[in-house]
Amino acid sequence: MIDDTPLADETVTVVGGGVAGLSAACYLADAGADVTVLEKNDRLGGVTNRLAVDGFTFDTGPSWYLMPETFDRFFGHFGREAADYYDLERLDPQYRVFFKDGDRIDVPAGRDRIRRVFESYEAGAGDVLDEYLAGARRTYEIGMDEFVYTDRSRLRDLVDPGIVRAAPALSHLGSMHDHVAAHFDEPKLQRLLEYTLVFLGSSPHDAPSLYNLMAYVDFEGGVYYPEGGMYALVEALVSLGRDLGVDYRTDAEVTALAPTDDGIRVAGPTTHRADRVVANANPAHVERDLLSPADRGRDPDYWDSRTYGPSALMLYLGVEGDVDPLEHHTLVLPTDWDDHFERIFDDPAWPEDPAYYLSVASRTDPDVAPEGHHAVVVLVPLAPGLDDDPDRVSAFRDAVLADLAAVTGVDLRDRIVVERSACVSEFAGRYHTPGGTALGLAHTLDQTGPLRPSHHAPGVDGLYYAGAFTSPGVGLPMAVVSGEHAADAAARDASRSRDILPNLS
Repeated sequence: MIDDTPLADETVTVVGGGVAGLSAACYLADAGADVTVLEKNDRLGGVTNRLAVDGFTFDTGPSWYLMPETFDRFFGHFGREAADYYDLERLDPQYRVFFKDGDRIDVPAGRDRIRRVFESYEAGAGDVLDEYLAGARRTYEIGMDEFVYTDRSRLRDLVDPGIVRAAPALSHLGSMHDHVAAHFDEPKLQRLLEYTLVFLGSSPHDAPSLYNLMAYVDFEGGVYYPEGGMYALVEALVSLGRDLGVDYRTDAEVTALAPTDDGIRVAGPTTHRADRVVANANPAHVERDLLSPADRGRDPDYWDSRTYGPSALMLYLGVEGDVDPLEHHTLVLPTDWDDHFERIFDDPAWPEDPAYYLSVASRTDPDVAPEGHHAVVVLVPLAPGLDDDPDRVSAFRDAVLADLAAVTGVDLRDRIVVERSACVSEFAGRYHTPGGTALGLAHTLDQTGPLRPSHHAPGVDGLYYAGAFTSPGVGLPMAVVSGEHAADAAARDASRSRDILPNLS
């Protein structure tokens, strides 16, 4: 922040209580603002949420705790530690991969053990992995310093001496698939280095190779589980915010934002004036539905031309009995997954041979399921905008569970005692996301860094964006940092106003 309390005596409304909004609220309150968070749904957390049914507890959204140093950095700003709020367990194996040709790979914790996995599939691949991860580490360190922790959400932010240091990272602009294939011939090793792109809402053929940094995040940083599930992070953010004086209101949908001479009028269950507004609601919804046509700084058609990350079919299954050999994190991948990616990004359709992911948190945390049962979440990435009528969803659900039984030997179908689901329509309705995307804007080359929408809303002074539609992008660590950048933008504008206004009198 520019000074200790640059937002003192200002009121700031945060629209949307997702992780980025909760992060922003903490930074805003710490900067002196009177902060209120308005969440349209009945629980805070946005897509990072919790479903509790008949003794089962499910993480409804993100389930991988990666980059713990980013969360430590966040809590450290307030003189706290993540450990003040929840305990972390490092997973080993980090995840298990079933290929549909009958092969299975465990990805263990620790570089030496991962090297042995690679070497077992391709002679010399262990040494090549060392070289690949060295490059990924350089990209990661530069990327985090210059494009994540440093806000470069506007093209003019590129005019900075720090960009010279970032030149090696900027050179990775070819596709991730080409970059990976230049290092490894074995398709299954390529899949291990490319699957994380789904977390970024992109495909290996569309994402720039600078996202090789995800291999460093995965193989070197490790995969963790917060005791109690991912919602423990939301509870920590809310607890910290309350200590800082943040006011949280649920079932409080904002229906309009209107700039005035002295701030922004926020309409919802009640109407009030705020000096500034941080929208954790996605900017497509804000600009199409909350701002009047005269106040929009972008043509609404702009949002039709964007590339969105996948939606998903989510199955939340309470299962009786054993689920061995499923791990806490399990991936089921076709040997050739190009068709599934094409049906997400190029020719939207329901996949015939889907890749999918399963989370079985009860393998690590027995408290999330009754004794003798497991809490299983199935996630199948889908193209946003698909027609998800109930009959189509039901048939696809049956096909996925049959495929799971055939590939892994785990047949859940006659042992499900609790079942809930969400699909494209639920994401669109609950979160107002275009096409029901579950992630936000995909990380394609033309939607990376300053080519993503800025934290400053165009055309409306005092309105800022935080979340997966702006920089630094998709994922929980990025959401926490995005909240910081949005709060910093508000603080800088407030400081500039105080410097300028006395000179006008």
